Amino acid sequence: MPGFIPVNDLQRQNGFISADVRSRITEVLERGWYILGPALKELETAFAQYCGVRYCVGTANGTDALELALRACGVSRDDRVITVANAGGYSTAAILAAGAEPVYLDIDRDSMLLDLSKLPQYIDSGIRAIIVTHLYGRMVNMPELLRLVSGRDIPVIEDCAQAHGARLNDKAAGSWGTAGCFSFYPTKNLGAIGDGGAVTTDDPALAEKVVALRQYGWSSKYHSKLPGGRNSRLDEIQAAVLLAKLPYLDKWNERRRAIAQAYAAGLGSAEARARTPLEAADVAHLYVIRSPRRNAVRECLQRMQIGTDIHYPVPDHRQECYRGLPWASGSLPITEQCCAEVLTLPCFPELSDAEVERVIQAVRRAESEANG
Repeated sequence: MPGFIPVNDLQRQNGFISADVRSRITEVLERGWYILGPALKELETAFAQYCGVRYCVGTANGTDALELALRACGVSRDDRVITVANAGGYSTAAILAAGAEPVYLDIDRDSMLLDLSKLPQYIDSGIRAIIVTHLYGRMVNMPELLRLVSGRDIPVIEDCAQAHGARLNDKAAGSWGTAGCFSFYPTKNLGAIGDGGAVTTDDPALAEKVVALRQYGWSSKYHSKLPGGRNSRLDEIQAAVLLAKLPYLDKWNERRRAIAQAYAAGLGSAEARARTPLEAADVAHLYVIRSPRRNAVRECLQRMQIGTDIHYPVPDHRQECYRGLPWASGSLPITEQCCAEVLTLPCFPELSDAEVERVIQAVRRAESEANG
């Protein structure tokens, strides 16, 4: 009987690169320097170069990266920040942590990214910043977004947590906006063995502020200069693991794209499928299909030993903890419809061609069963 196919399988990847990872970790252990040391400096330099920017500042996680980028851009209490509500709540958490208020824009029905046609009616209404989320490994149309905000003092912060290595017009995610924010959570295209994050930028003043904010707002040891600082440091072990993995990122992304292309071809005529064709910029962090009978399809796939997940089932403005708050009271009809239909299929570089084909056939069968 065929085995279970998970949505992700980190053991396969770790087995492939274990020698590289162990070597890097051993270097850290032998140095005895575990926080803000040589491995982090090397990673910050290498990842900045990879993204095509001047600066990279490591943080404890991706949500902290977003918050510290907002603070470094001058966002503070009662400011209004544009974001989307279908990306797991991380931008909302960062905006609230900075004391600001989220302003949700609806998404495009097919790509499920920020609907740029909604932007003009908001950007002149006291908006202090924009967080633009590159979701599922697909980039927002950054040239168009930047054209829409041109001439306005509105920082654009890219949420690149699902877009490591994505490129548009040969320019990397994290290099378009005022700042780019990355998560290195283990399941990301470039993932650590624990939490981690980073802010990328070409602005030396912004980079300097993030460096201070990630360590209590210090200007020097035990001397706090900037308000809003915290303990948010990417440790040497995580930096070492990321240094071991970074040389493989482009190859892994190529395999992710190949898997996504196979799914698109195999599910092209199915109702349960992705709605937007794969583009050159995509890095297929997640392969997400849509079905109005999502739960029934998922139950069928589970019986056929195919793992699935839902990214993400509850829009931010419908989360229980925000109930009754004025900024969470609006309606986002397309966001709400998409969150009720999305279903994530297995997609990771070590997935075999045979497994991909098995998933395709299982989805087609599950759809047929769900339709009765």
